[in-house]
Amino acid sequence: MENIGLVLEGGGSRGVYTAGVLRYLMERDIYLPYIIGVSAGACNGSSYVSRQMDRNRAVNIDYIDHPDYLSFRNFIKKRQLFGMDFLFDSLPNELEPFDFESFYNAEEEFVVGVTDCMSGEPVFYKRGDYKKDILTVIRASSSLPLVAPVVPFDGRMLMDGGISDPIPIRQSEKDGNRKNVVILTRNRGYSKKPQSFGWYFRKKYRDYPGLLKAMENRHRIYNETLDYIFEEEIKGNVFVISPVERLDVGRIERNKDKLTALYNQGMEDVVKLSESLKEFLS
Repeated sequence: MENIGLVLEGGGSRGVYTAGVLRYLMERDIYLPYIIGVSAGACNGSSYVSRQMDRNRAVNIDYIDHPDYLSFRNFIKKRQLFGMDFLFDSLPNELEPFDFESFYNAEEEFVVGVTDCMSGEPVFYKRGDYKKDILTVIRASSSLPLVAPVVPFDGRMLMDGGISDPIPIRQSEKDGNRKNVVILTRNRGYSKKPQSFGWYFRKKYRDYPGLLKAMENRHRIYNETLDYIFEEEIKGNVFVISPVERLDVGRIERNKDKLTALYNQGMEDVVKLSESLKEFLS
């Protein structure tokens, strides 16, 4: 499976769909040589690379009702809706340990996309770039404006990778992958609408002009990328896996039943595509 990339979209709680798809791939020992993800896609992709089959389900579902995971208490106390210290320190280091040794010893290239708040451009960190700082880079890629703080790293101020490059297929191609498997967290036919930003948002991020510009262009970049992906799918260069059933989970979701259903849907959808996927990968 040379020159085949695995591209993982973000989407907050919707990323549990990706977790289900990856669970199926791991069960069948299907590991693509190159993985690139942003936000929730990067989070799920890291456990795929570290060969921790149940970790994504545990992190995305089992702990969702923990008060330090997602709560207005977090927002009131720390100005963070998601408890970023809990997600990127307590969970991976104590409660649901991340297998750093397996991750760093894995042969797969793992690329994380982030947004540079000054330039507004996407920045992609490969193994040789982040070295032992994988949690910091994934944290930056998962830090949404208003619900998480800006993350300093590598002399930059970084935030959610999905802002500037929500589905980084072109970076995968730039890195030499002629074919790509793309896991989306939206139904086919979805189109992102322009988002309006009030005075508070512009005031809060007035020191980060690139971030403001990227947020304004986000819907256009997203829709253009989707168009490109489906054009490449028709050409046979891309294999798309996306939710078949209508989504009942938003970006921020605490209902375990809904999250479990979407996780299972991810596994069910890829099972139905298994023969076509096998042919694509061969």
